[in-house]
Amino acid sequence: MATQEEFFVGIPKIPYSPNAVPGVMCFKHYNAEEVGADPFGSPTLHRPWNKGAPMESAKKRLRAAFEFFAKLGVKYYTFHCRDMAPEGSTLEVSNRNLDEITDLALHLQSQTGIKVLWVTCNLFAHPRYMNGVATNPDCHLLAYAGAQVKKGLDTAKKLGTEKFVFWGAREGFLSVHNTDVAAELKHMANFFKMAAQYKEKIGLKCQFLIEPKPKEPCKHQYDYDAMSVIGFLKHYGLANHFKLNIEPNHTTLAGHSYEHDVVMVSVFGTLGSVDSNTGSPDLGWDTDEFPMDIRNATLVMKTFIKQNGEPSVTSGKQEKYESIFNHYI
Repeated sequence: MATQEEFFVGIPKIPYSPNAVPGVMCFKHYNAEEVGADPFGSPTLHRPWNKGAPMESAKKRLRAAFEFFAKLGVKYYTFHCRDMAPEGSTLEVSNRNLDEITDLALHLQSQTGIKVLWVTCNLFAHPRYMNGVATNPDCHLLAYAGAQVKKGLDTAKKLGTEKFVFWGAREGFLSVHNTDVAAELKHMANFFKMAAQYKEKIGLKCQFLIEPKPKEPCKHQYDYDAMSVIGFLKHYGLANHFKLNIEPNHTTLAGHSYEHDVVMVSVFGTLGSVDSNTGSPDLGWDTDEFPMDIRNATLVMKTFIKQNGEPSVTSGKQEKYESIFNHYI
């Protein structure tokens, strides 16, 4: 067999060598053997407060956060359970970690007067949740998730949170051909009903919220948009227990205008909270950027005022605020 002609003469296969001396042709940052993570995976920014063992860095991160909040004058904070404390080798260890970190959080809240707006459970980052939680066909996984939510609700009561968010990142389907949609929706409703029952059992005084999300990572999420969630809650008799947490970036991912879901939940009296952000319309996922469009922000604020978002707003002030916003639209 004839020798194949070489075009890049004198250049061997380029290796990965992060510590190579200058002048050596190699990859210093790209490692072809390294396995990556999806958008819900490992962090890419390494802050000074994240150094050390998991529990040590968790405590430093919490102290740094409260220092940041206090210096900015922030009155509320929010968190995922696994953001607050690292996951352990077992659920028991994870719960102990959360107890230890939230003891510190309670102390810092007392020192600063900063309160918890909402708590949510991270039921998406670990590989065990790749096929959902309440809609997952594995009953052992469902039991594990239920225990994690139970601990999340206990934590919410401990810290005096005002709201609790259910964020169903993987509750949906990629293909309807292998999915019993009716069964999965019923299972999801039962999961929410059990959460509501436990909330009453422990005397937790907070508002339950569901955050609509149309996609990422599933092709179709069951909580696709505000109307999907409102219809689900009414159909399964959950409307008295839940309101909605609207993230406008998710609204635009569903193909709606920025203010659409905020307007719809306001009309139906189900507006519980707004995760005020935006993202690039060129991407198929949310990038959690600050809202930068004056028109979008104005329409959202106008909706708040029209529904008397501030308890102190009188009819006279209502007309004044509407006049101001109409001036800018």
